[in-house]
Amino acid sequence: MPLRCLVALVGGFVLAAAFEPVGFAWLMPPAMAALVLAVRGLRPSRAWFPTLLFGIAFTYAVMVWMRSVGTDAWIAMCALEASFFVPLGVGLAWAMRLRAWPLWTAVWFVGIEVWRSGFPFSGMPFGRLAFATADTPWAQALPWIGVTGVSLLVALTGTSLAWVVLHLRAARRQAVLVVAGLAAVTVAPALVPFPVTETGTTTVAAVQGDVPGDGLDVVAHHREVTANHVRLTEELADAVAAGDERRPDLVVWPENSTAVDPFLDEGVHAGIIAASDAIGVPIIVGGVSGDPLDETRVLNQGIVYNPGVGGGDRYTKLHPVPYGEYIPFRGSLIPATYGKLTMVPRDMVRGTSLEPIRVGDLLVADAICFDVAYDDGIGGQVARGAELVTVQTSNAMFSRTGQLAQQFEISRLRALETGRWVVVAAVNGISGVVRPDGDVVASVPARGQEVLVETVGLSTTITPAVRLGVWPSRAVLAFLVLHTVAVLITYRRRRRGDRAVGAGSRPDHGRGGAA
Repeated sequence: MPLRCLVALVGGFVLAAAFEPVGFAWLMPPAMAALVLAVRGLRPSRAWFPTLLFGIAFTYAVMVWMRSVGTDAWIAMCALEASFFVPLGVGLAWAMRLRAWPLWTAVWFVGIEVWRSGFPFSGMPFGRLAFATADTPWAQALPWIGVTGVSLLVALTGTSLAWVVLHLRAARRQAVLVVAGLAAVTVAPALVPFPVTETGTTTVAAVQGDVPGDGLDVVAHHREVTANHVRLTEELADAVAAGDERRPDLVVWPENSTAVDPFLDEGVHAGIIAASDAIGVPIIVGGVSGDPLDETRVLNQGIVYNPGVGGGDRYTKLHPVPYGEYIPFRGSLIPATYGKLTMVPRDMVRGTSLEPIRVGDLLVADAICFDVAYDDGIGGQVARGAELVTVQTSNAMFSRTGQLAQQFEISRLRALETGRWVVVAAVNGISGVVRPDGDVVASVPARGQEVLVETVGLSTTITPAVRLGVWPSRAVLAFLVLHTVAVLITYRRRRRGDRAVGAGSRPDHGRGGAA
């Protein structure tokens, strides 16, 4: 058992190294194989311990950037995320008793991945296997099978590697066939890429205004942040007027380009109007608006400002961050006066609409910060006609961590999955423009202050992944439930059978004496 635990612990750290900022994606299969080999042969009552160690090593390493919020927040969140690996150990032990166990163990891993990505509250999807595949052949399968499907393909590669290690000597031919089959499935999407038809083009400007000081506190410098974006947009307008730059059809500001309600703060409102009138095209502004139904709540929105008109269509963030943008069960679980929770005086309400926002003649799928890591928002808007994807983000608190690179990689993968150009506007990095094949056309690093102006393609093509939507996630969760029920029913029947056999084998002393 100590050796198994060591293998699992090392495997968790190795899996974390597959993600940015290390980014060695090829480490995922051996890490998954290490997990399987650490659990192989253990009863369910013991299998959970190695997987828990694997989960602790993986979650604390891959999300070490949470320390920027606070060491207490990092410890608490990762402890919760690691706890999901306890039922994973039980499930792996069950799955290894089945035929074709590499498939079923892979499904169990991805099922737990999906579970922790949406629960509790809105879950934590960072660290999904597919999110480390941006520059690998696996990524080419995204438009066909989506994020959940690619995670399953990666997991299957690792569990099959474990099978090959266990059976290489006894079944060399089968091992070769398994490896060849997986290689063919992995490479096939790259050989037959999904065709995306371009229906037109538009020119987009993404503004990264940066945060003054150490770059970590948007709230403390929110007026300077807004002023930076106003100034850069007006400078762009001057460059366009001078013929030094192309005129954009759309300007994208990041999340928290204004940290106050732009419709209630006269100074901020005047600055946005001035910038919009100067450039003469719509601006998608990232702002915090009051909830018209409850003054104690706020909305995190992408707001379209039209020149000469003002506010237009809006997108409301679908997945606010628990304990970062709202406090679940405020005052009953953790006191709202604890630590940095005092910085969340009002709860942010989640959006409910998957309709794309209209910007002039365009339909745009918008995502705000962590929204990009969830499968429903961008895909749902693309399925409803969005021709372009914009990502507005304010991850200034994580400026000195690998979170910036992890999130930008997810944006690249969404481009592949949806067959859309993706324009990322970050308040102080990483901003960029991504092609539908995942290639980065232009980018601005962390703490840069720059405007990107790029002509991007538009499309109404719907990829199979977008058509599938969240159903693959539901399917793997359904398997977990059905497999668990089947195991429990079998166990209960076996216990009944054992009791019946035991009762039937007891000597009937009373009857024997009578005879």
